[in-house]
Amino acid sequence: MSNEKIPLGISTCLLGQSVRYNGGHKMDRFILHTLGDYFEYVPVCPEVECDMPIPRESMRLEGNPEEYRLITHKTKEDRTRQMQEWAHERLKELEDKDLCGYIFKSKSPSSGLFRVKIYAPEGHHVWNTGTGIWAGMFREHFPLLPLEENGRLHDPALRENFIERVFVFKRWRDFIAQKPGYGDLVEFHTRHKLLIMSHDIQLYRSMGKLVAEGRKQAFDDLLDEYLKMLLAAMIKPGTVKKHVNVLQHIMGYFKKELSSDEKQEFLEIMDQYRREHLPLIVPVTILNHFIRKYGNEYLEKQWYLHPHPTEMKLRTHV
Repeated sequence: MSNEKIPLGISTCLLGQSVRYNGGHKMDRFILHTLGDYFEYVPVCPEVECDMPIPRESMRLEGNPEEYRLITHKTKEDRTRQMQEWAHERLKELEDKDLCGYIFKSKSPSSGLFRVKIYAPEGHHVWNTGTGIWAGMFREHFPLLPLEENGRLHDPALRENFIERVFVFKRWRDFIAQKPGYGDLVEFHTRHKLLIMSHDIQLYRSMGKLVAEGRKQAFDDLLDEYLKMLLAAMIKPGTVKKHVNVLQHIMGYFKKELSSDEKQEFLEIMDQYRREHLPLIVPVTILNHFIRKYGNEYLEKQWYLHPHPTEMKLRTHV
């Protein structure tokens, strides 16, 4: 991959811009600084961009889980249509931005992606099942893009999963931009094999069969089906058990080269990782050392061993 920053949509308030209903912001330092070294943010504030003032009356979702509206909290004005009309045009504009993901502001009636509160118009019943008006329209318009909320990014496992998906999607965009052929797809899949295996072993097998029999269908259809399966696999969380399976698989490539001491040391580290006493980065670093020492062209190209910049420290959690 090139060193260019990856375009990522984001709720404007998370970058520290004072666009919230009360004139404040929700700056997230991890998003702004750590991730900002690698992502080129495309900020979007639905409320301000659809001509709501700063400050403004707070809003919430009202209705029921099947049908709800965007309503101002005190005056009960329905702002749903206003936001939807703006959103239709904004979505068209974003098609040209080549976004590889989006980070939404959690709990927001416009931008919340998961578990946004829906209030019954009468009574006190509340459902925690809503999606913000803008977030829902965005997800429907860009169904394949990796999406996440700022709050969930504080969970190390969810953060790693989201960023892995963003980097995979970026590599796919770069791949498609090169106007690939069948052989190029085989190469793309080969380099992602172990990464896919660490997320979903069943889809890993299905994707291998799909690629192997790929010449039996139109190439564009093959690409579409492959991408859907790739993203479906990547959204599955990696687990210690899945990673141990992949690490053992990689270890097998060196069964003739490793000394008895090297084997024993790695097995001990694997056991500590299995018991969650060490983070994933430790056994992966040792395997990368073996690859440099003994050489293996297949493993050298595996994205599993370097799916994102080490500086992001995404495999350091236990």
